Amino acid sequence: MYSGNALRLEWLDADRGLVELTIDQQGSRVNSIGQAFLAELEAVCEQLESTPGIRGLLMRSAKETFVVGADIFEFPPLFEGPAERFEHWVEAAHGIFNRLENLPFATLAAVNGLALGGGLELALTADARVAAQSAKLGLPEVTLGLCPGWGGTVRTSRLLGVEAALTLMLSGKPVRAAEAAELGLVDRCVADDHVRASALELLEQLANDAAACIELKARKQRTPAPGAEEDGTAWQARFGDCLKPDYPAAQAILETLIAHARQPFEQALASERDCFQRLGHTHCAQSLVGLFINEQRVRQAGRKAAAAAQPVAQAAVLGAGIMGGGIAYQSAVTGTPVVLKDIRQEALDLGIATAGKALDKQIQKGRLDNAGKERCLSLIDPVLTFEGFDRVDLVVEAVVENEAIKSAVLAQTEAELNANSILTSNTSTISITRLAEALERPERFCGMHFFNPVPLMPLVEVIRGVHSSDEAVATAVAYAMQMGKTPIVVNDCPGFLVNRVLFPYFNAFNRLLHEGVDFQRIDRVMEAFGWPMGPAYLADVIGLDTMVHADQVLQRGYPERMGHDHQPIIEVLLEQGSLGQKNGRGFYDYSNGARNRVPTREAQALVSNRAQGSELSDQAIVDRMMIPLCLEAFLCLDEGVVGSPAEVDIGMILGLGFPKFRGGALRHMDHVGLGEFIRRADALKGQGPLYAVPERLRRRCDSGATFF
Repeated sequence: MYSGNALRLEWLDADRGLVELTIDQQGSRVNSIGQAFLAELEAVCEQLESTPGIRGLLMRSAKETFVVGADIFEFPPLFEGPAERFEHWVEAAHGIFNRLENLPFATLAAVNGLALGGGLELALTADARVAAQSAKLGLPEVTLGLCPGWGGTVRTSRLLGVEAALTLMLSGKPVRAAEAAELGLVDRCVADDHVRASALELLEQLANDAAACIELKARKQRTPAPGAEEDGTAWQARFGDCLKPDYPAAQAILETLIAHARQPFEQALASERDCFQRLGHTHCAQSLVGLFINEQRVRQAGRKAAAAAQPVAQAAVLGAGIMGGGIAYQSAVTGTPVVLKDIRQEALDLGIATAGKALDKQIQKGRLDNAGKERCLSLIDPVLTFEGFDRVDLVVEAVVENEAIKSAVLAQTEAELNANSILTSNTSTISITRLAEALERPERFCGMHFFNPVPLMPLVEVIRGVHSSDEAVATAVAYAMQMGKTPIVVNDCPGFLVNRVLFPYFNAFNRLLHEGVDFQRIDRVMEAFGWPMGPAYLADVIGLDTMVHADQVLQRGYPERMGHDHQPIIEVLLEQGSLGQKNGRGFYDYSNGARNRVPTREAQALVSNRAQGSELSDQAIVDRMMIPLCLEAFLCLDEGVVGSPAEVDIGMILGLGFPKFRGGALRHMDHVGLGEFIRRADALKGQGPLYAVPERLRRRCDSGATFF
């Protein structure tokens, strides 16, 4: 009856009047809804409306999932283009979904795998839904800074009631089929191998019961009875934890549902369209959608980089401290056996205990049981010698951050490996090229910079030294992905990507302290900007000794830009014996726990004794802190330290906790506008090279180019 790139329509049983719409997007592992899909769906509706004798339509997927949602890659030009085009796109999609819903015969969706976002909205156009037990259904648009835009807010709130619909949409989390059935989102939940048979059985019943079919269509469009909506204040209190000012989508969804609970169906759809379009034009949605796309691009780059990898069936970690234990845990919990080596039994005990604690947290979250914990621990082999290292495919060295010690350990380890093994160093600052000088096979060596705590931090910087071979880099990338991490390939330079970009931010922080600006105020301002921690608190968490070491590496690497006019306050605190959270005092005192931190007298005295320059506005503090970070991010891209703007911004978000709603350093510059950003930087040129705008950035601005 119809055959396209994504949709196929055919008779199931002409005698009984049953047809089947199969969703099977060619050239893709999953089904998603883009403009081409919608055009095909419109053609299918025309065919269905014009074909006599149809009594029932079954919608199903030929893939392992139903439909994963809209094609997010199509969003940016719509959001950032002419408002008229965006409005037309939303209205056209609504029109097609309404035509499908209003077909004059029974319709049923058989849901398998995932039905998310637009995929669930498509299933909701059917009169009824049968779901496989393993299926998951949800409306995650809030995580992209959006609301459901193809009728999801309206149909869901009428099917489930306002409270259940808000719970589904504001959490953004999918529900399993059994829960979806309890909520009323699906009509049947059946065994996976019985979905199609059950769907056909129910479709036949509906086709033979016109009254039931009419009622099913009406229940999604019926205006709730008067009083069904509650006072908006009550809903605000009920869902207060979901409502965050920097993420406006949740508030907009709540207000839209309260409003259209009192509106007829068509008017309610119009309210949803208006909400979706307003949110699409916000910087938050553009940033979160951009982040989603960047993550996909970085994964694609990772898969491409891993193409030349050799398999890693057996790994090893050198150094069983907190970091080494975390890496060993991550390898084991994702199924790769790992040897954990140290020269001291107490260190091995600490490493195993670190892995055990991480596994206990998985048990507490319901993701693992005790038997699973034991299986994971059995994959970690703690040893005091190099016995068996000739069978290891990849080694991660994670000993103390000292170049001489690392060089010696790496050279000793290389002698124990077979010629095909890959050797890597988990270093945050030390040059991979210099470390390779101690090796006989430098081409088999590269960096793997994990972030602490390893189980929680998703980023791994894979550092390519001058001599690192493509196979060494590819294998490290593949192993990071095997561990469930997001790797980005970084060319060797002082600080690599994340620390190189972070320390100009701390340099700016130190300058503000020397001007007498209270570090508590700076923390409040930067946390209000969106950072999870202000710079003083972050320094304490990282450790003041680690901060000073990394800062000195960056100063040597970039003396003009990253040098200090005064001794950094962090250095002074370290000289006084403060380490941050490691010993309970730094900028803050942690004797009553991290949550109850109070400023230490030592830190307060150091700042209060400086010149009194605290007349700066909050925006001035933000500019002073953010401009150096953003300029360094641009230089990393411009110098080819990483390959794309996507990798820069993913590194900032996953490695530093850059505010997601701002999208990353380069997207933040896009949103501020390069012209305005340069104007603000030029106003601070008296602060020295840290604020100097590179000529290449000025030329980019003059050409009208943006990063995204």
